[in-house]
Amino acid sequence: MAKVTDRYENENLIKLAKKQYTDKKISKLPSEIVKIPSNGLIYSIDSPLREGHVELRHMTAYDEDILTNMSYITEGVVLEKLIESLIVSDINVSEISNFDKEALIIAARISAYGEDYPVTIIDPNTKNEIKTSINLSNLQYKTLDLETDDIGECTYICENKTVIKFSYAPNQVSNNPNKIISSFLKSVITQINDSRDPNYIDEFLQYQFPFQESKKFQKYVSTHMPGMIKEVEIEGESGGTFTAGFQIGSNLFWPDAWTTTRNTFIDIWYSLGRRRTVVMGNYLSYANLS
Repeated sequence: MAKVTDRYENENLIKLAKKQYTDKKISKLPSEIVKIPSNGLIYSIDSPLREGHVELRHMTAYDEDILTNMSYITEGVVLEKLIESLIVSDINVSEISNFDKEALIIAARISAYGEDYPVTIIDPNTKNEIKTSINLSNLQYKTLDLETDDIGECTYICENKTVIKFSYAPNQVSNNPNKIISSFLKSVITQINDSRDPNYIDEFLQYQFPFQESKKFQKYVSTHMPGMIKEVEIEGESGGTFTAGFQIGSNLFWPDAWTTTRNTFIDIWYSLGRRRTVVMGNYLSYANLS
């Protein structure tokens, strides 16, 4: 009679064999090296992300199971699960910053469906509906232009010489809607002078960080933040163009299902006045802002 421990060892061997078989099959799929906007500088020197690029395999029919998984869609993690599945490198997807993930998502979409992303728009001048497309390969990315240390952190020096260390790498962020600014600050600030104690940082923000200095710091972080430049040019009927803010949603991968999936939107700010065009799915509707 086989021992229980023997059975467990056999089960582990079977799991290992299945994993090795899957890894071997995946290794034969076409893949590409995708450069990430951070250039890898926001990650620790011992992280594979520090190399500044990620290897992604091309999508297969099985990946549609991820895109149509209602649990993932409901939880808002469908694109993260997709990227996790496509990454060939030995990388934990939770360690990748959101702006680097966006570059990976766009690369995956281009490899799966091509570079053209169809949209329908109401021209704000003529009010007529026009159909056009966005060339995803033309999207531009801002790379990190700050120096970082060996653990990927940047340094900011306040006017009173207080030294703040901050990071663009993923962090736990509070979802309290009443504390948006303080949550953001606590999510990026990793050290005040010589202290990395979260309680000290929280106390510093609450009692020692002047309002004006805080605004300067926020602007500094925002100005230098890498990522996709979420603007595209769309030509109207009159030949004029609209500056469009491009936002990523799960229906980026469903070119034939725009009428039922409304996760992607694009905000269009017309160059004159306070008029706004909004895209839901790949349909753009036009509205005036008061």
